[in-house]
Amino acid sequence: MKTMYSEWVPKLSRVVLSEEEIQLAVNRLGKEITRDYKNKNPMVVGVLTGAVFFTSDLIRRIETPLELDFMALRHFNPKNPDSSHVEITRDLENSIEGREVLIVEDLVDTGLSLHYVSQVLGQRQPASMGICSLLDRPNLRLVDLPLRYRGFSIDEQFLVGYGLDFQGYFRNLSYVASLKENSKASRVV
Repeated sequence: MKTMYSEWVPKLSRVVLSEEEIQLAVNRLGKEITRDYKNKNPMVVGVLTGAVFFTSDLIRRIETPLELDFMALRHFNPKNPDSSHVEITRDLENSIEGREVLIVEDLVDTGLSLHYVSQVLGQRQPASMGICSLLDRPNLRLVDLPLRYRGFSIDEQFLVGYGLDFQGYFRNLSYVASLKENSKASRVV
């Protein structure tokens, strides 16, 4: 298993998406977004921290003028990441009123966080709002959340890499891998 940190290899089960597979999906999504947002000057909103790698790669494949901003969220109950109690810890710096908005996320599962973000941003009167996610777990969805753009549908395994983390680690892997079950029971380093 190729990795930049050899001490992490024993904690990873297998590569789920290679760097090449991810970049092919990013290229495809960039073309679709370019087609749909041509000459619309969209506001791309990346959801921190996980989506920073995907957002960075994606916007370089979108061939139309755009603006970029970021939001960060926190769950009130850190022991339950699927909690519907969400707060914005970093808000947008720019107005989205009358703008075409594209929210970019690394992974959507229950959809509760993005549902909250969509409601908050919807109150700011954008012209339209779409969602793009690299990874989607539709079988875990608890709210109706139509994704306009999806890189991959995945199952329920615990994934790390390309922005996805465990205890803050693994985000900087260039691929997505599954984490071994016994690795989740202990500290990573």
